[in-house]
Amino acid sequence: MNIAGGMKMNEPALDLAIVMALMSSYKDRPVDPRMLIFGEVGLSGEVRAVSQAEQRVREAAKLGFTACILPQVCLEKMKPVEGIKLHGVRNVREAIGLL
Repeated sequence: MNIAGGMKMNEPALDLAIVMALMSSYKDRPVDPRMLIFGEVGLSGEVRAVSQAEQRVREAAKLGFTACILPQVCLEKMKPVEGIKLHGVRNVREAIGLL
């Protein structure tokens, strides 16, 4: 994956966002620019938990994001965050269904 500016990214939480960007292009359906997407994706398509999920969502809400797709397991451990709608997913198929 080519990241703007040639940056190297070693963050597993980017996996789901990359998959969604590819599927967005394939299906010709843009991802809402106000939507945050994060989660680690396993080889069988499962979406795994990532660290600091609640902090990520709170910061995104402060920056004006209005929706978030995140691992279901993270959502179950979080309190609701005002101003941002949370969509928990267990696998890539569920995430693609939200496009």
